[in-house]
Amino acid sequence: MVRAVDPTELTPTLHAWEVEAHGLRSRVGRRMAVDGLDLRLGKGVHGLLGPNGAGKTTLIRTLATILSPAGGTLELLGSPVSGKPDLRALRRRIGYLPQEFGYYPKFTVREFVEYMAWLKEVDKRDVAGEVQRAIERVGLADRAEDRMKTLSGGMLRRAGIAQAVVNEPDLLLLDEPTVGLDPAQRLEFRTLLRELGERSCVLVSTHLVEDVSAACTRVVLMTEGKSVFQGTPDEVVAAGGEGDIGDSPIERGYSALLAGAAR
Repeated sequence: MVRAVDPTELTPTLHAWEVEAHGLRSRVGRRMAVDGLDLRLGKGVHGLLGPNGAGKTTLIRTLATILSPAGGTLELLGSPVSGKPDLRALRRRIGYLPQEFGYYPKFTVREFVEYMAWLKEVDKRDVAGEVQRAIERVGLADRAEDRMKTLSGGMLRRAGIAQAVVNEPDLLLLDEPTVGLDPAQRLEFRTLLRELGERSCVLVSTHLVEDVSAACTRVVLMTEGKSVFQGTPDEVVAAGGEGDIGDSPIERGYSALLAGAAR
């Protein structure tokens, strides 16, 4: 049986934690969508799994400083998110892709990513090069001058990823980033994730468990606003058995962990 990892047993080695939360609570309306969550994330790619309504999107919005914590403590990139934090300086170091993002339909892909670079206060001398690099990383170099309104759903998603990475963030938060991507694009995205995780802390919320298995170094499993498991993909696999629901070892492990949390 795999034991859920207690975040308090984890100790940093060569760097401070990019995300450190203790008893974190975040509210959506009257509902406490994140309720007493402990979390420590360092560099690498972290997969955020859980059923609908588990609190994944609320957690990501809180880490993106869109929602203010309703309780507990939260530090991002060494800065406490409480009192009167310098959110402007912090947001320069964060990349964020929500499930649905807004854009001006008449903007070209390049104009959209340039605009987001301006909002993130990327140095003017670096904007052109960083925008081009971000567009190339997501495979949209040949569509850079196309208007956003002409893009397919998968291409729009890739443009969203480009704006999230244009400032070379230290903390990258991606909410369902592979929605609309075809299988080949998902494979390319996994490669990009692994590359980004070499220098940044990346948190990816997804329903596609296989993406977590292929691209993530660690897994956070949430249900009912709480973290019920933190560990490696191999530990998720080891939690499952032939009698558990799923078409692959990691899906069976995911199902087993959720079932165990419900008991």
